[in-house]
Amino acid sequence: MNKTEQKRLASNIGRAIAKQRIRSHLTQEEVAERLGIGNEAVSRIERGRVIPNIVRLLQLADIFNCEAAVLLGEASVHLDDQTSRVKHLLAPLDTSDRQLLLDIIERLSSRLNKPDDTFIK
Repeated sequence: MNKTEQKRLASNIGRAIAKQRIRSHLTQEEVAERLGIGNEAVSRIERGRVIPNIVRLLQLADIFNCEAAVLLGEASVHLDDQTSRVKHLLAPLDTSDRQLLLDIIERLSSRLNKPDDTFIK
């Protein structure tokens, strides 16, 4: 894994941890206290400056009452993981809301897949 990929992974894991912390209604200070570390250390993890080791990742998952795989899955750039994440987000919605989101995703996907012909003459 090259440095760019490591930075992207650190950033993605940090965002996933921050999201889970917020979902758990915890502050960085509360998480730091439970981990026995300083507030700045939690901040560095969430900002992607530091990648937590496996033990720390398991501790965070325990604090957030989730599986470590959830934190890693949210951080993944792999299509299967992202598909699972979208499925998890859609599951609690009713049929009409799921359809609305699917329509939005379809339109965005079509728009993003169009070639940029502003430079084609």
